[in-house]
Amino acid sequence: MLLVPAKLVGAAPSGTGGGDGGPDDEARAQARMREVHAEHAEPLYRFLLRLSWGERQLAEDLLQETMLQAWRHLDRLPDSSESVRRWLFIVARRIAIDAARARQARPTEVGLNDLTRLPASGDVTEDVVVVQTVRRALPKLTPAHRAVLIELYYRGRSTDEAAARLGIPEGTVKSRAHYALRALRAAIGRTDGD
Repeated sequence: MLLVPAKLVGAAPSGTGGGDGGPDDEARAQARMREVHAEHAEPLYRFLLRLSWGERQLAEDLLQETMLQAWRHLDRLPDSSESVRRWLFIVARRIAIDAARARQARPTEVGLNDLTRLPASGDVTEDVVVVQTVRRALPKLTPAHRAVLIELYYRGRSTDEAAARLGIPEGTVKSRAHYALRALRAAIGRTDGD
């Protein structure tokens, strides 16, 4: 639950207790604010939760703003607990209304989407361009490199399946695949510049 903000605890509000602003006045102000908070924060939070349509974070923010107003006007708070509660509820209601008006006055906030998680679009143009580019580059590779890439990537075979199909050791398939991809990148670079 909300506590008296630490930055406020160090300095008593102006005009508290009519004293000289010394440490005793500050201690009295802090003690009074703790009493107000302890006695009224929970019912005030429930009230603000209803006003904020169950949005807990908003209700907590509104409660904190209400308590901040109480701290700022601590010297004007009534002495009776019932009067303090009435004052707090009026202030809280006004703060909630102001917050609602502010939200209506500005455009709806839109979070940034993580573009890497968006589904792929139905446009296949990019796929067609990639396929055509690779088709133009494949004939520029050696027959051994081309055969390994076709087995692994076009036919979807595993390394050991490609090795059995091509009649070469599995290590050779891995090595040829590595160098074939490097050669393909180079060939695609030349194809783009043609």
